[in-house]
Amino acid sequence: MSLQSSDAVADLITRIRNAIMVGKHEIRVPTSKLKKAVADELKKARYLEEVNVEEAVPRDILHVVINKKGENAAINEISKVSKSGRRVYVGAAKIPRVKSGRGMVLISTSKGVMNGNEAKKLHLGGEVLVKVY
Repeated sequence: MSLQSSDAVADLITRIRNAIMVGKHEIRVPTSKLKKAVADELKKARYLEEVNVEEAVPRDILHVVINKKGENAAINEISKVSKSGRRVYVGAAKIPRVKSGRGMVLISTSKGVMNGNEAKKLHLGGEVLVKVY
């Protein structure tokens, strides 16, 4: 019997947060397009070291390296904004800033998952997925 999370992004975020708290530097999670997109955006913003997909049966595995051994994680705090019971949508003008611009939000737009600054430049709103700094 396999346990499936009803919220894939929340599962990924929780696993990253828990790994950081216990000092682990990498995690492996069952993959999905949304999880991969979120992890890739976090890597692009230098919050994660490496993101790979390992082929496996019955489902591919997302291998996330949070930080190199001996280094501290770049993530101080990471949380899910839009939850399954309460979705949070914003227009391009209302995209939130995190810690006066030192952090970022990830937004699911019609053009895919992107950080808040990119979405603002493209005048795209969407669902606020993750807040990180």
